Amino acid sequence: MMTRSAAASIALLLYLAVGLPAQARYFPVDDLRPGMTATGRTVFEGDRIETFTAHILGVLHNVIGTRRNLILARLEGGPLANTGVIAGMSGSPVYIDGRLVGAVSYSLGEFSKEPIAGITPIGEMIEAASLPGPRRAPALAELQLPVTPDSLRASLRQTFSWVRPFADSPNDIQVSGSDGSVNPGIGTMLRPIATPLTLGGFESALGNSLADDFHDHGFVPVFAGAMQTTDQPRSTAPLRPGDPLGVALMSGDLELGATGTVTEVDGSRVYAFGHPFYNLGPTQFPMTRAYVHTVLPSMTSSMKISSTGEVIGTVQQDRFTTIAGTLGPAPKTIPISLTLTSERGTKKTFSMAMVNDQMFTPLLAYLAILNTVTAYERQSGTSSYAVKGTAGIKGHGNLSFEDLFTGDSAPAGAASSVVGPLNVVLRNAFEDVEIEGLTLDIEASEQPRRATLERVWVDGTRIKAGTTVTLKILLRTFRGDAITRTIPVEIPANARGAVSIMVADATRLSQFEARELQIQPLQSRGLPQMMRVLNGARKNNRLYVRLVSRDGGAVVKGESLAALPPSVLAVMESDRSGGSFSPLQSTLRGEWEITTDQAVSGSRTLTLPLEE
Repeated sequence: MMTRSAAASIALLLYLAVGLPAQARYFPVDDLRPGMTATGRTVFEGDRIETFTAHILGVLHNVIGTRRNLILARLEGGPLANTGVIAGMSGSPVYIDGRLVGAVSYSLGEFSKEPIAGITPIGEMIEAASLPGPRRAPALAELQLPVTPDSLRASLRQTFSWVRPFADSPNDIQVSGSDGSVNPGIGTMLRPIATPLTLGGFESALGNSLADDFHDHGFVPVFAGAMQTTDQPRSTAPLRPGDPLGVALMSGDLELGATGTVTEVDGSRVYAFGHPFYNLGPTQFPMTRAYVHTVLPSMTSSMKISSTGEVIGTVQQDRFTTIAGTLGPAPKTIPISLTLTSERGTKKTFSMAMVNDQMFTPLLAYLAILNTVTAYERQSGTSSYAVKGTAGIKGHGNLSFEDLFTGDSAPAGAASSVVGPLNVVLRNAFEDVEIEGLTLDIEASEQPRRATLERVWVDGTRIKAGTTVTLKILLRTFRGDAITRTIPVEIPANARGAVSIMVADATRLSQFEARELQIQPLQSRGLPQMMRVLNGARKNNRLYVRLVSRDGGAVVKGESLAALPPSVLAVMESDRSGGSFSPLQSTLRGEWEITTDQAVSGSRTLTLPLEE
């Protein structure tokens, strides 16, 4: 009988435990009181979870946003007395009586004398991560082109604007559950705990520049090696609250990723950090394990020296109070194959993978290209890079790249020639884009490959309409060598008076077309048309030939109509009710282009009188 009673009691306890509402797992913010002692969990070294103590000081309301709360606590235990709050602790769970309170997520910034931390309530983390729906273009911030240190910094400043607190004044903050010892002004000093950012494979100049830019926006850059640590076996243990967690943006021969701490694991659902990673909303970033090598004490900002490991799932939400995702399959990433061939006889192929994201795909592609060429070619002096490759756009074929860059800024020009079209396609307003892969071949030379257009001419002076003339073009290289090219130019049979042949580089031709022919950049009406425009973009290693006559024409509703009879022009001029009308004094009669192995510059115009 006693056995049956004991069994019944155990069954009842199990039923009650299983049937407890989800809220019973979490400690309510309203029940917190000063002096309560909580237990935190984090990893200070290796993969061993250690505990620390959090003494509750009170609750700050409206400190990081309207109706956003932070629990203020003083931490102690482990190395915290010497290090203060440690970068990489973001997300460390804190419990009272076995019930989860929230995640250690904010600190008083640099040079703090004691480990005072802000704890994000777990309820706010779960609520923020439950928002559904995909992220639509445009992204939070646009990568400005051409990419320069200043434009990169501006994009990062816009993206990481969340590091500025909501509360500018103590009057914005309410304190509850306090004995009066908590000054509301402390809320204006709180910042998200810095996130260690692992940089692997970057050459020093670019890596240091990138590190400086990220450091200004709440990250602690750490230079590391390859993504996988060869001395650490692949873990099969379940992910636990307090374990280190990584978010990978780039892997392979280049690594870029951040590490923090797991706050809660609910089935396959994972919550971490307690503050944003990039605050992008819905994401598809690889979630990885991480390994903490050691803690580096610092007077400014102590940090965990960590490295990311194998992918264990997908980060699907990046919100103001948390990052969250699901354990299981990894998200799709964009494979990059980059082959660098040098005139010195070397050829190397690099393999990387980057996230598919409106903001970070162009940025990561830029870094991959620029880092590769600067790490293996000289960084000062004139150089030349010929770029050729494709980016596969799912359902729309290939976006093609082919151009030549020479001069002191050739590496940046080569990288921007790929980033620019990718940026436009990813941010298009017509449809979501999935990039299936990026393949590039880059030929590097330490010699300038530039030439100047010196002269254009045709043989003979008696030219008639309806005939073909041979146009000759003289280019002069930077060393003074002459290059001659010829091209047949057909004179239209209905041309009268005189025609002009203009030979120009891409930039000067665009200026001429906008000024004389009123040809403006095409406004795309869909992604296929946008890709045709991008694939047809003018190149540095081309000469463009245009045959122009002084016949009357007009631009009607954005479309150029050439060589219109005077009677038609008169009717259009007198009746403009059908739409926009702009007369033209010059008419385009033919167009050709010449490919060279030099980056060419200059323009020449040849006027040819026509015999009747």
